[in-house]
Amino acid sequence: QIQRALRSLSIPLERLHIMKGHMIQDMCKGLSRQTHAQAKVRMLPTYICSTPNGTEKGNFVVVELCQSQVRTLLVTLYGDGNMSPQMMYKIYDMPEGITQGEGEALFDFIAQCVSQFLAETINPDTNSSEMYLPLGFVFPFSCRQTQLDKAELLSWSKGFNCSGVVGKDVVQLLQSAIDKLEKQAAEAIVALMNDTVGTMMTCSMEGRACEVAMVADKGSNCCFMAEAYLVETADETSGRMCVNTEWGCFGDDGTLNDLFTPYDVSVDEESCNPGEKRFEKMVGTLYLGEIVRHVLVAMTAEKAVFTGTNAAVLKEKGVFTMQHVLEIANNEEGINEVRRILEALGLQPSERDCGRVQQICRAVVGRAATLHATGLAAILSYMCQTRDMESLMVNVGVEGELFAGYPRFEEILLSVSRLLSPECMATILPSRDGSGRGAAMVTAVALRLAAQRRMVDEVLAPLRLSRNDLDKVQALMKEEMERGLCKETNASASVRMLPTYVSHTPDGTEKGDFLALDLGGTNFRVLVVRVTKEGISMASEIYVIPAAIMQGTGEELFDHIMDCIIDFQKKQNLVTQMLPLGFTFSFPCKQVGLDKALLLTWTKGFSASGCVGQDVVQLLRDAAKRKRHLGMQVVALVNDTVGTMMACGYDDPKCEIGLIVGTGTNACYMEEMKNVGTVEGDQGRMCINMEWGAFGDNGCLDHLFTHFDKVVDESTINPGKQRFEKLISGMYLGEIVRQILLVMTEKELLFQGKPCPKLQTKDIFKTKFLSTIELNGLALRQIRAILIELELEATFEDCVLMREVCQTVSLRAAQLCAAGLAAVVEKMRENRGLDQLSVTVGVDGTLYKLHPCFSNNLQKTLKELAPNCNVTFLLSEDGSGKGAALVAAVANRAAN
Repeated sequence: QIQRALRSLSIPLERLHIMKGHMIQDMCKGLSRQTHAQAKVRMLPTYICSTPNGTEKGNFVVVELCQSQVRTLLVTLYGDGNMSPQMMYKIYDMPEGITQGEGEALFDFIAQCVSQFLAETINPDTNSSEMYLPLGFVFPFSCRQTQLDKAELLSWSKGFNCSGVVGKDVVQLLQSAIDKLEKQAAEAIVALMNDTVGTMMTCSMEGRACEVAMVADKGSNCCFMAEAYLVETADETSGRMCVNTEWGCFGDDGTLNDLFTPYDVSVDEESCNPGEKRFEKMVGTLYLGEIVRHVLVAMTAEKAVFTGTNAAVLKEKGVFTMQHVLEIANNEEGINEVRRILEALGLQPSERDCGRVQQICRAVVGRAATLHATGLAAILSYMCQTRDMESLMVNVGVEGELFAGYPRFEEILLSVSRLLSPECMATILPSRDGSGRGAAMVTAVALRLAAQRRMVDEVLAPLRLSRNDLDKVQALMKEEMERGLCKETNASASVRMLPTYVSHTPDGTEKGDFLALDLGGTNFRVLVVRVTKEGISMASEIYVIPAAIMQGTGEELFDHIMDCIIDFQKKQNLVTQMLPLGFTFSFPCKQVGLDKALLLTWTKGFSASGCVGQDVVQLLRDAAKRKRHLGMQVVALVNDTVGTMMACGYDDPKCEIGLIVGTGTNACYMEEMKNVGTVEGDQGRMCINMEWGAFGDNGCLDHLFTHFDKVVDESTINPGKQRFEKLISGMYLGEIVRQILLVMTEKELLFQGKPCPKLQTKDIFKTKFLSTIELNGLALRQIRAILIELELEATFEDCVLMREVCQTVSLRAAQLCAAGLAAVVEKMRENRGLDQLSVTVGVDGTLYKLHPCFSNNLQKTLKELAPNCNVTFLLSEDGSGKGAALVAAVANRAAN
């Protein structure tokens, strides 16, 4: 019989593996918004997103509700890395019956303890302005937290059952009790946490990061730092958040039924909450003495122990305490010590009885330690998987009666968790001062983060645009468009509204072979485009323009381009044909015909001499003459925005707007000829190249320019020019981010106040960096790896803040772009006298295509600003290449 009992209390390794799998499944259920309500492992968000960094300082009060006591604590931190906190504490015994009485009485008593403690410890001469005392409240029960200082009690446990508290905010209950007691209470509750979270924070001091904590006490629980985006029940998506697993209820759905012995069933049935907290009842010290008692009752009935003696005392509930279990299990002094303990209970054991009772006690506490280890293994494996790591090394804070009282607990915890999760390496940190010191840390960190939040908001406030700001930008853009279209005011308009002489979009009848040349940056492309009834096919090659040629003479630049065209035609066997060529030239030009355009100014790092004011088509034709090349005829000069519109227009006839948001930004659209004062004639429509990058160069957007934008503008090769572009395009966003980070570092909001020389380097943040860092679900570890590649030593907190800066800058860019576009679609709608306009925007550019949020933010803002326009966005498949060829094709169609 004894062997059978011992076997039922020992769990094979395969069964522990199954249990670990179930625990991970239940954790995922608890974290998911869809399944959270049904989950037994509740996975409650704690709203604690940071562990201490050592800069915390000040006085903090903690009050901790324990099993039969209230513990008060005053902690002074000196900002010295938390190496030498000063602590004073006092313990108050709770009056008889208070844990079963009215909730109000319990909270009044806690408030009295705080008040009395402070009266004894705080100097009465302290200046009242210094008397503000942030309070941390350790409340070791299951709560639904909605912020750090707001938590509803879900259920009592551990023998507590006060009326009128379940479903109420316990922080408010305590704050009201404090305020009732003191007219001008100095204490303000800043943070509420349970004992498990307190333990994690206690163990996070002295320069070690502790990311998991376990309490093996009257009850059992565990918490850990999870990736915040996985905690769907909280609205925090960046960084990490401490999750309180509330694993005591694991198995309440029956997954542990086969492990539940008849002794566990008896303990459960006699408890005040049968069928609930089943895992906790197998491992909590409140229940282990009772499990041993029920094993002994069963063994006595089967005459396996205490034969021939009176063992009626074992029928009394609670007679066999945890203290007895630990003393017997730990006893190495031989049988006499065990006999002494059993005789003190009124039993007359034989030598064999003593040995058997010791075996049973060891089996029960050994099983409890093993089950704790299995739960820990599930958490460690989950952390390792969700952080996308091959192996995990982590510190685990542990406290509680079972951990402190059973010397083999740590050894079992480590060996079993290692067997179940070999990829994880845990180091156990015993918690000193229980959770009290940790609660002071949570409170201190909360205050540090609140102060930091205020400063961060202050720095970013000028970049956060209101609806009013955006309406104003939209109105200004419309005003500037009208000035640009009007012959009299065109010269002084910041938005140039250049006629492109493109009067039609494709109609599907175009056919033939066309060359396209796409020059818009350091790389340029030459393409051949075949347009047939079946569709379009293309071949292309990319050529590089060396910096020396970009900044040399115009002749050198166009000779280099011509050499590349000849090379391409040779490779494609096109030398013998005279092909029409569409030339995409992505620089501001004054177009005076479809194949005649004067360069107004270079941008994007180009500065070739002898080109500004010249006809660029002629410059290309001159180069062809110099090279004696007759294989092409330039029929149309197009800028990339028009090319984008034309490329999308081939697929969607409603496409009448082109938008580029990449290295630069620009837009074009089909305007009524009667509104184009700068060109003769008023029949039909013409595509207008807005050149909106220069919007605001006349000062009309100065109110939106922040300190960061001014610094970026001043360091460019064209200060004061292309101001709108410098707020939106990918070429500048990384620099704006860098300027913000410099200010934040100066204000000690980043890198723990240490200087960061690497941030002084211009252009370290490319657009790709912004796109990557804002990817939803990107683990902090990955962001940190990106930053380390840039030689920036960032903590996880720094990563969260950097992501927020990037989000703020890219959101503003998308909103401003939307305000510009809203002015365009609204103007088109009004031009055509429509209540509702349906139009398609052909769009291209790396920022729009690759950034994870830009396109959504742009579309959402546009809907708000132009509700009467139904705008569809079509991604351009190679606007500047295919589009230029289509302009040539449409021109060819018109000519023939």
